[in-house]
Amino acid sequence: MNEILIELERRREDARAGGDPSRTEAQHGRGKLTARERIELLLDEDSFEEFGMFVTHRCIDFGMERQRPAGDGVVTGWGTINGRLVYLFSQDFRVLGGSVSATHANKICKIMDMAVQNGAPVIGLNDSGGARIQEGVDSLAGYGDVFQRNIEASGVVPQISVIMGPCAGGAVYSPAMTDFIVMVRDSSYMFVTGPDVVKTVTNEQVTAEELGGAATHTRKSSVADAAFKDDVETLAEVRRLFDFLPLNNRAGVPFRPFYDDATRSEMSLDTLIPESPNQPYDMKELILKVADEGDFFEIQEDFAKNIIVGFIRLEGRTIGVVANQPMVLAGVLDIDSARKAARFVRFCDCFGIPLLTFVDVPGFLPGTSQEYNGVIKHGAKLLFAYGEATVPKVTVVTRKAYGGAYVVMSSKHLRSDINYAWPTSEVAVMGARGAAEIIHRADLGDVDKIASHAAEYEARFANPFVAAERGFIDEVIQPHSTRRRVIRAFASLRGKKRSMPWKKHDNIPL
Repeated sequence: MNEILIELERRREDARAGGDPSRTEAQHGRGKLTARERIELLLDEDSFEEFGMFVTHRCIDFGMERQRPAGDGVVTGWGTINGRLVYLFSQDFRVLGGSVSATHANKICKIMDMAVQNGAPVIGLNDSGGARIQEGVDSLAGYGDVFQRNIEASGVVPQISVIMGPCAGGAVYSPAMTDFIVMVRDSSYMFVTGPDVVKTVTNEQVTAEELGGAATHTRKSSVADAAFKDDVETLAEVRRLFDFLPLNNRAGVPFRPFYDDATRSEMSLDTLIPESPNQPYDMKELILKVADEGDFFEIQEDFAKNIIVGFIRLEGRTIGVVANQPMVLAGVLDIDSARKAARFVRFCDCFGIPLLTFVDVPGFLPGTSQEYNGVIKHGAKLLFAYGEATVPKVTVVTRKAYGGAYVVMSSKHLRSDINYAWPTSEVAVMGARGAAEIIHRADLGDVDKIASHAAEYEARFANPFVAAERGFIDEVIQPHSTRRRVIRAFASLRGKKRSMPWKKHDNIPL
């Protein structure tokens, strides 16, 4: 019996070692942790239960029968983050470059099936050279099996992809179908075709970092939701993101003890809006002052900065926030901001996370570039997302709410439950000057008359009271009371039940 136990421990040590010790040194030399070190940082101490430690590949071509490392380049299992269940896989670049074989993929599929069955999120730590070419179509079949699991798990359990090294070719489509993608700066990249192929086909000279690095995907492509400086910070932030998410689509939002006064007033908000209607202010200040303990986890912070999305807590419960940002393009909606917000709204609706919307929007961005690139359909994505969302929705108009953009930003017409407005808000078709020039076109040459007409329009519509008279605004509130009013609004909506007409699925304007 003792010999068997010794053999078991020897095999475990071999699996943990990941082969030649020099490979571990090389991984550390690139500023990267090993697969198991990453798991230790991500999960609660001693909570990891591993599956498939002794699995090996079945390939016998190209001399592969002489290389049969235990685990086959991926560590899979389950554990806890702050006591909450999570399933995960961590690709081991030290073992055959973390390449995906049929058995490698089967290990991932197994824990994804268990996650859906048991109602817990999936986190994938990606660090792989791609498909194992020695296995040919078997490795591609493995990718396809993983993709199918991503699709079936979508909207059932949250899925987080952490890109901690290379992720290229077909491998990128698995993270692309997950809910959040987090990257590590300077050591991770994603692209469908690499720099060499790009050079061959298009004659473009580009580095891997320029083509698919963290800066590219957080600022230009919007593929990634966030990027952090190294493995340690990245995994700490993934833990923080995980704390905001429900375990599954039926679990309800997580609750944690809070130490902030639910009736707290923020008198500084009474002077947040500048005197000049054209002067910007920072919407993040409002979000931070409303949130419990000023804690805000922003999603896609570096992309489409004219809109802000992310998670806060109110009375210890997760809330999704969408807010126009007057500091960037005056908070106007455009293609990128509409796509960014629509994706976030749909995620929140999938998992029952209530939505809080702060509105200061002058309209949609005009121009040929926007029209040629389909702002009509892209803008409709956000409209569609808000209209189909059945979670509790609370909206606060702080200043401008003009035209179609007013309707899109969780208005009463899209069945927002409670709509507040600050006294500084203006709910109208457009700004006073533009409206005067259209209504009184005959007086365009007379500056004084146009100014008089603009003042008349402003007095009539540049306030929230016309909309309040129509019932489109439920209450005009004092800015300093926003936290208290919003908290009470969501408390009153906790029992909300609303459903859409039966359908197999909708046909959102993609």
